[in-house]
Amino acid sequence: MAAKPKLCYFRGRGRMESIRWLLAAAGVEFEEEFIETRGQYEKLQEDGRLLFGQVPLVEMDGMMLTQTRAILSYLAAKYDLYGKDLKETVRINMYTDGTQDLMTMIMLAAFKPPEEKEENFALIVKKAKTRYFPVFEKAFKTRISNIPTIKKFLQPGSQRKPPPDSHYVEVVRNILQF
Repeated sequence: MAAKPKLCYFRGRGRMESIRWLLAAAGVEFEEEFIETRGQYEKLQEDGRLLFGQVPLVEMDGMMLTQTRAILSYLAAKYDLYGKDLKETVRINMYTDGTQDLMTMIMLAAFKPPEEKEENFALIVKKAKTRYFPVFEKAFKTRISNIPTIKKFLQPGSQRKPPPDSHYVEVVRNILQF
């Protein structure tokens, strides 16, 4: 039996959440190693495990995978979730990129100064409701949440992470020093 993939990231959603979702959709169990100190992060860099000095990092199949999009592409291909032909694959890529765009806006919002958060959040909600959600709803309706492995991932006690709070923001800022 192959070893479980090991995910290395902060104790939160961020760029790792879409990877967790894809592994859940594939029914693949995984382990997590959380980066909680600057020293842990520097060690990953010094050991050459981070191709561009960035996380997320997924260790699997004897490889150190970095870069969210590359990891998602690898997992989708490995677990036969990348479409039956080139047309399905490009549609999957379009939805993936749209999801990443929305996730990036949401992820960065937690790090905005307090005086900008409310206005920024309102802009994200507007874009989500007018640009992203209608597309996703049309494409997926109830199909995604009815997949048994996704249902399990959405249950309390799963490896799904909560939205970022002030503690998460502080930890990430200290580790990445910004």
